[in-house]
Amino acid sequence: MDLVIRDVRVVDGTGGPSYRADVGVTGGRIAAIRREGDRPLTGARLLDAHGLALSPGFIDMHAHSDLALLRDPDHSAKAAQGVTLEVLGQDGLSYAPVDDRTLDEVRRAITGWNGDGSDIEFDWRTVGEYLDRLDRQGIAVNAAYLIPQGTVRAYAMGWEDRPPTDAELTRMKRLVAEGLEQGAVGMSSGLTYTPGMYARDAELTELCRVVAAYDGYYCPHHRSYGAGALRAYEEMLALTREAGCALHLAHATMNFGVNKGRAPELLALLDGALADGADISLDTYPYTPGCTTLVALLPSWSSEGGPEAVLARLRDDATAERIRHHLEVTGSDGCHGVPVEWDTIEISGVSAPGLAHHVGRRLDGWTTARRLLIEDGLGTTILQHVGHEENVRAIMRHPVHTGGSDGILQGTKPHPRAYGTFPHYLGRYARELGVLSLEETVAHLTSRPAARLRLPDRGLVREGYRADLVLFDPATVAAGSTFAAPRTLPTGIPHVLIDGRFVIEEGRRTDVLAGRAVRRTL
Repeated sequence: MDLVIRDVRVVDGTGGPSYRADVGVTGGRIAAIRREGDRPLTGARLLDAHGLALSPGFIDMHAHSDLALLRDPDHSAKAAQGVTLEVLGQDGLSYAPVDDRTLDEVRRAITGWNGDGSDIEFDWRTVGEYLDRLDRQGIAVNAAYLIPQGTVRAYAMGWEDRPPTDAELTRMKRLVAEGLEQGAVGMSSGLTYTPGMYARDAELTELCRVVAAYDGYYCPHHRSYGAGALRAYEEMLALTREAGCALHLAHATMNFGVNKGRAPELLALLDGALADGADISLDTYPYTPGCTTLVALLPSWSSEGGPEAVLARLRDDATAERIRHHLEVTGSDGCHGVPVEWDTIEISGVSAPGLAHHVGRRLDGWTTARRLLIEDGLGTTILQHVGHEENVRAIMRHPVHTGGSDGILQGTKPHPRAYGTFPHYLGRYARELGVLSLEETVAHLTSRPAARLRLPDRGLVREGYRADLVLFDPATVAAGSTFAAPRTLPTGIPHVLIDGRFVIEEGRRTDVLAGRAVRRTL
């Protein structure tokens, strides 16, 4: 054996009882498991793990590390949490497939998520080329990719609010098929973000038929988490049922005052669909505030045409007044149909250094928001304090639940979920609150997402499986990140291995880049 992890509490990812054992690793895979009472394993290196638990590596089902993995080889934000695989390409907007025009537009549109990319060499255009770039450069953790439907729409027909022509729809379907053939695991949408939100159900259904043909899954950020939340969930269930496509609901929650205490209604809706044979899963992060860009709150009509068109409308006083009315009075579709409450919005990051004094402050109204949007070139990120703890807890208990950080790593004061989601599940919600047992929590973070991704050799501590493993202390594991200090690393996770190689050892990041692109297999 290359490595023997001795006398460890194995939390194997099945959700069943943990047990004590020696676990041997050879050639990047779990070679042997010897339970307590059997003959101990021997190997070239012994790691005494008494007092620690061993689990499969955590899978982040909703990550925004599309450029961060290339920009920051250390990537301790995720590696230190025990994350060994991230799913990128979320919310319908990312950087492949693109042409030169679309790439420039997307970079502008999601500067608040990933930075403007001025420090990145964009030497890819297709999904396959992006995945190849990850492999060629070497990355800290493994990565899978979802084809972003909004980017595909922008590529095929621009940022216009209209149905596609037959030729444009055919082109979108071809782009989705090519991306799946090149290794993407499914398709995402951001249906409160432009241009993805301009797609009607018939268009999305046709694209989901393509995803289904390749045995992928559809991951929508649906049309409302506020006033129309249940209708939005029903819409996604109906169109994927029509398309015969597996469904994974992104950051599935019920936010804003109109949804306080209404999680049981969502869960009843899901249970009914599951009973009818639907293939459904979901992810959440264990926090109540959300995080997005300030421009995302604007009504969809104001964003038609792309970033430059948005800025032109904001600079025009009459049009800006229309935008304000939609935000404050009627309820913008970008703000989930709920009139905005400015005091719930906290600035978490800006792109222009001269605006840094706004970070950490709550917005005091439209005048400040408008000025920020213009002066920051739409690059402002925000926290929205609109969630409900009872909803968070109820949804995370559901059997099809998985963990996703929705971690935006940009900004001076990012959401602490980017650095703390997985230890927060283990420390706060399992150990302190008992919302889930430790064994069940680990299953939610490992085998269940691996099953959704159809990974045949990840997500369990089992002989023959890849040695993507986390050693943590169940008594002390905790998120270090807080809203006041969001970039603080977790405690109680001394070792993380990917393919049997230590990426975290004795609590410190090594220089190992063991991650690779994880491609969908036929």
